[in-house]
Amino acid sequence: MQRVARFEKVSFEKFAEGMKDFPAYSAQQVREIYDRITLPVRATAGSAGYDFKSPIDFTLQPGETIKFPTGIRSCMREDWVLCMFPRSGLGFKYRLQLNNTVGIIDSDYYYSDNEGQIFVKLTNDSNEGKTVEIHAGDGVLQGIFLPYGITEDDDVKSVRNGGFGSTGL
Repeated sequence: MQRVARFEKVSFEKFAEGMKDFPAYSAQQVREIYDRITLPVRATAGSAGYDFKSPIDFTLQPGETIKFPTGIRSCMREDWVLCMFPRSGLGFKYRLQLNNTVGIIDSDYYYSDNEGQIFVKLTNDSNEGKTVEIHAGDGVLQGIFLPYGITEDDDVKSVRNGGFGSTGL
């Protein structure tokens, strides 16, 4: 097995910025949430995915969406990408889905102004009327590192500095 990456926590300041959409949490509560964040790990030696845990409690009714920061970033080799998927049980039982279908975390995202913090935007797409209830510490996503290639005539020199849509799309 190749070792191609490592996970780190972002700074408290960047995590707190990411939590601005949750004004019900006091500064002290945000600090406590941050302090409880754990780095993703695989559940078993045969698991491909690293489990990302929710830093907060939330409930999603069918059709509802939530976006939150994970407090996590990943430093990886240049020719690798971290692909994010809902945990299979949540997708199977509740149709919990990432709004961008598959999250793509590029290697250069680590160097962004937001410290490469990985955000999650989930929707309960249940067509069976099921409510999803997640508690802080529950696994919600799995991240899988994959190698990628480029075309022989690739000549890109631009540098990223941001998250969603930062490359112009």
